[in-house]
Amino acid sequence: MAIVCTDVYKKYRSHEALKGMSFTIEEDKITGLIGRNGAGKSTLLKILAGHLRSTSGEVLLYGEQPFNNLKVSSNLVFVEDTMSFSPIFKLDEIFQIAKDFYPNWQDDLARKLLEYADISDKNYHHKLSKGQKSTFNLIYGLATRCKITLLDEPMNGMDEAIRSDMYRAILKEYITFPRTIIISSHHLQEIEHLIEDVLLINQGQVTLHAPLEDVKGLLVKLVGNSEMINEWINSSEIYYEKNSQINGEAIVETTSITSLKNELIAKGITIQPISASEVCKYLTSQRKGGIDDVFK
Repeated sequence: MAIVCTDVYKKYRSHEALKGMSFTIEEDKITGLIGRNGAGKSTLLKILAGHLRSTSGEVLLYGEQPFNNLKVSSNLVFVEDTMSFSPIFKLDEIFQIAKDFYPNWQDDLARKLLEYADISDKNYHHKLSKGQKSTFNLIYGLATRCKITLLDEPMNGMDEAIRSDMYRAILKEYITFPRTIIISSHHLQEIEHLIEDVLLINQGQVTLHAPLEDVKGLLVKLVGNSEMINEWINSSEIYYEKNSQINGEAIVETTSITSLKNELIAKGITIQPISASEVCKYLTSQRKGGIDDVFK
C-alpha cells in the first residue's frame, strides 16, 4: 500500500481535527478526498505531507513515517493554497532549483505548461495573481513526478477555461507517469472524470472509502405520494426528505428498497439514481430536510 493511516488523531488546543482516522490507499491510484469545510481534509494532507505530526496513531507512506523525513519529502509533493517560494527567485530559477531536489523533475514539461498558461518565467511567485499562483503551483507539482502527489483544492482562483485545461493536464500526466494522487475538493462533480476512489470524511472521521462506481449506486431518490413513500420505507434510514401537497421525495439506501422496487413502481413511486456528488452531500448532511428545515 502507498499510504496507510491507522487510528490517526490530531488535536489542537480548541478542537479535535481528526478523530481516529483509518484507511489505506493503493499505489498508482487517483483518490478524491471529499468533505465539507472543516471536515479535516487539509489537516490530513498536511500530516501525510509531513508538515504536521499527528497527535496519535500511525501514518506510513511506503512504509516510512512522513514527519521530518527527507526520503519521503523527495518523493512527495504537496500543492496547496499557501504554497510559497523564496521571493528572491524568479519562476525560471525556481524550476532550476527543482531539478536538484526532485529526481524525476520534468523541466521541459514545466516550461511548456507555463507558456501555455501565458505566465512569464521572469515573474516572481509572490507577484502572481491568485489564479496564476494556483496554476503555477499545480504545474510545479505535476512536473516533479513524485511517487505521491497531494493536491489540496488545486484549482482555487483559476478561471473556468484554465481549470478545464489543468484537469486534462493532471490526467495526461497520470497516464504518462502513473503515481499515487490525492485530490482534495469540495466539488466532486468536477473531478469525477479523474478519480478512481472516493475518500469521504466528515468531522474528522472517515464516512466512506469506496470506488467511485460503487459510490454512485449507494443512494436513490424516491418521488411520489408522501404517505405512500413513508409507508413503504418506514424501517429504512432516510438521508433526505421533502413533503409537499403534490409529491414527496426521500433519499434512501439502494439496498433498502431492492426487494421493493417492483412494488414501489407499481404504486406510482419513481426511483431515480443520484450522482456520486449528491451521495457525498447527503451522507454528510446534518439535516434531513436541507435548507428547508431552517425555514420551517
